[in-house]
Amino acid sequence: MGIKIMGIRLDHWLVAILLALMAVIAFLNVLSRYIFHFSFAATEEITINLFVWMTIIGIGIAFERGGHLGMVTFFNRFSPRFKKAAVLLYSLLAAVLFLVLNWFMIQAIADEITLFQAKSASLGIPVWIYYAGLPLLSVFVFQGIFRDAKNRLSDNRDEEV
Repeated sequence: MGIKIMGIRLDHWLVAILLALMAVIAFLNVLSRYIFHFSFAATEEITINLFVWMTIIGIGIAFERGGHLGMVTFFNRFSPRFKKAAVLLYSLLAAVLFLVLNWFMIQAIADEITLFQAKSASLGIPVWIYYAGLPLLSVFVFQGIFRDAKNRLSDNRDEEV
């Protein structure tokens, strides 16, 4: 069912940690502005990238829970056999979409490492570090797609009986 740490799944832990980090960074920036009358330049860069990473993990969680937009009105009218085909088709399409995204992001990372060697504006770290979040965290997206398909296909088996 996924990697668990102290009884909680790794993807849930990561989302909680990223959200907590974003809250702490934003709070420290507000305090800095109020007390010292200046902002930390890196807070926006860090929080935006943490938010993107958190969103990628959240996509996988939403897939697993069936939380993405769907055409349930039509889907519920399908026969069990057609529901199974539809689940397999949209799971395959979702996986292919993320494989294509990963392919382009890996190309962008390779370009950043070899050609451009761009540094982030405020921290001066290589930009590819932020880009690496998509292919690395897509593991959770693929896991969510697989779990969603598995859950829906097992639900369809119950309907056929």
